[in-house]
Amino acid sequence: MKLKVIIHQAEEGGYWAEIPAIPGCATQGETFEKLLSNIYEAVEACLSVDIKDIELSDKDKILEVAV
Repeated sequence: MKLKVIIHQAEEGGYWAEIPAIPGCATQGETFEKLLSNIYEAVEACLSVDIKDIELSDKDKILEVAV
């Protein structure tokens, strides 16, 4: 999966980024390298869902897909 990330220079220094395809998913970093690392962590956190918090019936199925 490829996602577009918008990177901004923060007024107070460093950078911040937003991932428009995932509403509310944003991160920051003091250096560009740290920002890149944080982007991966932010996407993973925004897309992860704890399945135990979702109510399922006997007819429901869980499927994982890679895109």
